[in-house]
Amino acid sequence: MSNELQGRIALVTGASSGIGLATALAFAKAGARVAIAARRRDRLDALAAQIREGGGEALIVTADFGIEAEAQRAVHETERAFGRLDILVNNAGVMYLEPVIEADLARWRRMFEVNVLGLIAATQAALPGMRARSDGHIVNIASTAGRLATPNAAAYAGTKFAVVAFSESLRKEVYRDRIRVSVIEPGVVETELRDHIGHPATQKAINDWADSMRQLQPDDVARAIVYCVSQPPHVCINEILMRPTDQER
Repeated sequence: MSNELQGRIALVTGASSGIGLATALAFAKAGARVAIAARRRDRLDALAAQIREGGGEALIVTADFGIEAEAQRAVHETERAFGRLDILVNNAGVMYLEPVIEADLARWRRMFEVNVLGLIAATQAALPGMRARSDGHIVNIASTAGRLATPNAAAYAGTKFAVVAFSESLRKEVYRDRIRVSVIEPGVVETELRDHIGHPATQKAINDWADSMRQLQPDDVARAIVYCVSQPPHVCINEILMRPTDQER
């Protein structure tokens, strides 16, 4: 175990798999006490056991980040259990891809609720404590889709463009409170996110594209997040855009 984050309190949303799971493990290894939040309790139980076996401390918070009250509750439970919240990683997200003309608007609404409104709700809940202590770091997970819109990804790109814009606006609101804001924009990452796309032709096309390259791994993104949050207090890494070497767009 390293000590880069010794004594820090972190909440990682969407921690049941992929980037969230890898980040929670990396934070615990770096010495942070970690609240892990997601819907799937069985996955959280397994992750908490892994953290504890490594000598770390984990708090399980079962929450659906598509429901604003539950996103806020995850923050408040972390603060009650650990006394404060130093680092919030807004990672919970879904990716539903399909042509606009065939769009299932209920699914797209759910995507905006999780990817955007849940992120905003958790952030809003975390800010009062961070502002009172003049200390805190909010890390929002976006995507290269927040830089470049492509066919069949209109709504998903819309959510990630929103995360990028929200992060920059938030940074300008809170920097005088010494609260840092970082946005991470990964390209293709080998996670289960693509399993839930919901449109077979689009899913096949994106999987074929991803399989054509050496994809980022969740640990790669987790290391970037640890890098952001372990900087000295006077340093804020505002943005990290990262792609597989083999990814062109």
